[in-house]
Amino acid sequence: MKFAKRIALFGIGGSAYVGLELLYRGHSHISMFGAGGLCFLLIGQLKKLRLPRSARVGCGTGIITAVELMTGLLVNRNYQVWDYRGQPGNFLGQICPMFMALWVPVTVMAMGLYTWVDAGLDRIMGRRMKRVTS
Repeated sequence: MKFAKRIALFGIGGSAYVGLELLYRGHSHISMFGAGGLCFLLIGQLKKLRLPRSARVGCGTGIITAVELMTGLLVNRNYQVWDYRGQPGNFLGQICPMFMALWVPVTVMAMGLYTWVDAGLDRIMGRRMKRVTS
């Protein structure tokens, strides 16, 4: 059950990330589905930390930035997916401060969405488990 739930959360996070890119840029890349799913799962785990919300948001912003950098170094070597080389403060053309700032509200939305979806999946899966065991 936990594995199926994580797969569902990964899919929702990946789809949301691609959806945001489609809204913002009009196109996306399959690697963004994986990056978004991973970010969503990691950000969801931040609620387990006994930290103030602002610290969790900061950690989530760092998570997204780190995953973007790793994804970029793996799949964006020729800058065909995105190119931040013209942005001030960029690092290897893969990440930049402007987008780090954008990850703050994205993190806040992801935290809320994860909590809501996680609880909903618990209710749905709990009902299914009761039917199977009855």
